[in-house]
Amino acid sequence: MSTGFLLKTNRPEPALAPEPIAVFEDVSYMYPGAARLALKDISLEIQAGEFLGLIGPTGAGKTTLCLTLNGIVPQFYGGRFFGRVTVAGLDTIEHPVSRLARHVSEVFQDPETQLIATSVENEIAFALENICLPREEMQARIPQVLEAVRLDGMEHRHPHELSGGQKQRLAIAAGLAMRPDLLVLDEPTSQLDPVGRQEVFAVLRELNRELGVTILMASHSAEEMAEHADRIMLLSEGEAVALGTPDDIYGDVERL
Repeated sequence: MSTGFLLKTNRPEPALAPEPIAVFEDVSYMYPGAARLALKDISLEIQAGEFLGLIGPTGAGKTTLCLTLNGIVPQFYGGRFFGRVTVAGLDTIEHPVSRLARHVSEVFQDPETQLIATSVENEIAFALENICLPREEMQARIPQVLEAVRLDGMEHRHPHELSGGQKQRLAIAAGLAMRPDLLVLDEPTSQLDPVGRQEVFAVLRELNRELGVTILMASHSAEEMAEHADRIMLLSEGEAVALGTPDDIYGDVERL
């Protein structure tokens, strides 16, 4: 992969990271009308340059945790929120989602819900127009991010002509073009076939290890998480029941 896409030129060593990218401080959250907490007493630091995996059964709170990072929870959903989340030093309650979006890019399960343009390059351009990026800078970033996700040469293709894996990589490219501090992915491979999953994980591995992109990824793919994540957090009923290296997490069979 070319290093022309200058997010970060080298993957930072954990010891050199001056401040965590994101911090959860005793975070609990309950959706409006819910009978129980969706998140309960979550404390976590996401370090610059790390690949953090988030695992747990359906309903464990993975999506909710992801949505707190860009302020959608609780700003759009309402409900009862306790504790504090900061991203790049910004409190996610005190700052609007529009500002947080400059620091956190999110990619969801179904890329179809995120792709709205008539061509691959226009999809990237639309994301950049939302942050009022000058046209000259937009024209420079588009080929860079498409190369980074292995979609170079497909600039004029309609997104609907792409395979499932290619669509998801395009959604990743649109988020990456914003040059966020943190790339958050919520089950991005759950609707893909094995080939599509391999494509997405290969790109994420390169983005993380070669370009130093900080990644938080929620997934049911235990094998891929064990292979790619630096650390893994296991959620159950909204609580963090384990946090450690893949060997730590998957070595404790009783917790899984």
